[in-house]
Amino acid sequence: MTIAVLVVFCLGVINFAAHKAVLESGHPMLAQVPWLLKPLGGRASLLVEFVMLLGALLMVSAGSQGWALLYLVYSLVNGVAAWLIVTERL
Repeated sequence: MTIAVLVVFCLGVINFAAHKAVLESGHPMLAQVPWLLKPLGGRASLLVEFVMLLGALLMVSAGSQGWALLYLVYSLVNGVAAWLIVTERL
């Protein structure tokens, strides 16, 4: 269980880095984010990222290993999306 928590935490750090890279990319799509996520220059969306990480960490630490796999899949999709946005392929 401890390794799963460590893996989820490391994935969370990578997700935050990808999220920050997207926010700093200046991509035109960022102008279309919902009004709820626009405060603080879009940085309020980092709160959503934190809540997802916290939830995954709590579930994994409670023994639900499926959440670690689910968070891994989320991280892979998030990483591909961030790469597409930052490299302006999207």
